[in-house]
Amino acid sequence: MNAWVYAQTEPEQPEKQCPKGDQRQVIPIPSPPAKYLLPEVTVLDYGKKCVVIDLDETLVHSSFKPISNADFIVPVEIDGTIHQVYVLKRPHVDEFLQRMGQLFECVLFTASLAKYADPVADLLDRWGVFRARLFRESCVFHRGNYVKDLSRLGRELSKVIIVDNSPASYIFHPENAVPVQSWFDDMTDTELLDLIPFFEGLSREDDVYSMLHRLCSR
Repeated sequence: MNAWVYAQTEPEQPEKQCPKGDQRQVIPIPSPPAKYLLPEVTVLDYGKKCVVIDLDETLVHSSFKPISNADFIVPVEIDGTIHQVYVLKRPHVDEFLQRMGQLFECVLFTASLAKYADPVADLLDRWGVFRARLFRESCVFHRGNYVKDLSRLGRELSKVIIVDNSPASYIFHPENAVPVQSWFDDMTDTELLDLIPFFEGLSREDDVYSMLHRLCSR
């Protein structure tokens, strides 16, 4: 992904995604804002947990270099010039998104710029799974990384899950994370498909922390 579109494609990642005991690093979390990032929960999503889903290297991989098997080609204006962005969909992303939309209130949250990510989301999400889309300006810039501060969403944290390939993105709330491997072009990848049964179980839990802790421990 071009640095202009997403400066933190591969941010420095903490060595451990699941700190334990005295090894837990205390990260100062900014106070929640007076106005939250998400609107009130709709009647359709009442009672559902909120799943925050990353875009680049989680659902898709994008490049300014031509990709012969690109699923989408998105024009993006940079400094008055139109550039073509080639977008490759991660295998099984369609099945994953459709099932997630049935089970959860889904939010797209990316550190990329809206002028790139919004048209990609339009093409990717044909079913209206994402109830809201949050971009770079909704992140907190912390120690050189764009962090997705879940406390700013306006949802009960015990009912929020973040799906992201970058541990730096959820450093404020690692206990809410479902980590995924960064994806670029491996068309045999099955991670999104493999996660569906886990999320089906998670949707029935009252509190997400115990099940996420078990996942993290494995």
